[in-house]
Amino acid sequence: MSSTAQYGRRGSTVQQLSVTVLLLAVAGYFLLPVWWLIVSATKSNGDLFGSSGFWFGSSLHLAGNLTKVFEHSDGVFARWILNSALYSGGGAALATLLAAMAGYALAKYPFRGQEVIFGVVVGAVLIPPPLLALPLYLLASSAGIVNSYWSVLIPSVVTPFGVYLARVYAAASVPDELVDAARVDGAGELRIFFTVAVRLMSPALVTIFLFQFVGIWNNFFLPLMMLADDKLWPLTLGLYFWNSQLRDQPWYDVVVTGSLISAIPIVLAFLVLQRYWRSGLSAGSIKA
Repeated sequence: MSSTAQYGRRGSTVQQLSVTVLLLAVAGYFLLPVWWLIVSATKSNGDLFGSSGFWFGSSLHLAGNLTKVFEHSDGVFARWILNSALYSGGGAALATLLAAMAGYALAKYPFRGQEVIFGVVVGAVLIPPPLLALPLYLLASSAGIVNSYWSVLIPSVVTPFGVYLARVYAAASVPDELVDAARVDGAGELRIFFTVAVRLMSPALVTIFLFQFVGIWNNFFLPLMMLADDKLWPLTLGLYFWNSQLRDQPWYDVVVTGSLISAIPIVLAFLVLQRYWRSGLSAGSIKA
């Protein structure tokens, strides 16, 4: 083997090793807080401050901490979980449906002002959500829905990014020939959308759902402005309230364990829905 080939192989090995080390460092950077949260949820209040932060304490208190979380404040934590599930699950599902319909219409139905509307959607993507919190509060106040489930649910069903992604993906993944063939067979527009387009757009729709689900689940500022009744709070607002009281009441173990529980639904959502991220769903769809 020539020296040039040996040098090239050695360089390739070094490059692969460098990339592997870099990826491991990045993974460690993101997983270290998760590891700390898992370890801290197994500790008592004393162990949280008296032992190593990244390793377990003298004994495991996870079961006791879980009991404390669900019994604390008359068991309101379970209500907060249900509220977050309602806001995130219902809001994300409706937002995905509306985004899919709007994106499909922008991609497949030419009309005057189409690009202007799409430009407005792209511009809306660039607006930080906290800037809209006050206008949304004023609108909800004028509609009389402040301090109700609707004040958080209704703003959650609008996702400009979802419309943008659905439009781009529909234009690329739903062949016009397939839509025309369905029309020739007598299918209506709604049937074409739900039986043909939705299936072909499923990877994009899963992405929209997950982005919206995570965004609503982690949303804090909007519920803070809209909701005064603690029975309507999501997990983020409830945990913030508990954390704000730590100076008077030493329940650090309750807050840390509650934070760990609040992260579990997001992880489960990614694990369950990741199998739908498949490419090439339309391959062969218009073949005989």
